[in-house]
Amino acid sequence: AAYLLDYVLVTVAIFVFFVVILVIGIVSPDSAESNGVAWGVLIFWLYFALSESGSRQATIGKRLLSIKVVTLDGKAPSFWRATGRHFAKILSGLILCIGFLMCLFTAKKQCLHDMMAGCLVVRDDATENEIVTALGRIAT
Repeated sequence: AAYLLDYVLVTVAIFVFFVVILVIGIVSPDSAESNGVAWGVLIFWLYFALSESGSRQATIGKRLLSIKVVTLDGKAPSFWRATGRHFAKILSGLILCIGFLMCLFTAKKQCLHDMMAGCLVVRDDATENEIVTALGRIAT
C-alpha cells in the first residue's frame, strides 16, 4: 500500500513538473517525450533511496502507514543499500509480483527485494534493540 501511495505521488509530481516546463517553454514536447523515461527512473530512484536512507527511513507513503526501512541490525540503511533495495524491486515485480508476495510467507516478513538488500520494514516506533531481539527469536 505504501508503494502504491508513493508511486501515485511521484508520478503526479513528475507529470506536473513536465507540464510546467512545457508551458514555460523550457523544453519542447519532443524533447520531453524522449527524455521522460530517463527522468522518471532518476526521480523514482532518488525519491526512494534518499527517503529510505534518510533520518526518517521512510517515504511519504511509509510515513502515512507508520512504517520504516531498517537493516537487519535495526539501523538506517545506507544510500547505496537503499538504492539496491529500490532496483531489486524490479525482480520482485517479475513473475506475477511473487517477490512482493513473499513477505506473506517468510519468517521475517521480507519481500524478495528486502532479502536481497538485507533490510526489513518495521513499525516506525520500533527501536534497534526491539528489532535485534525480535530477529534473534525468529532465528532460533
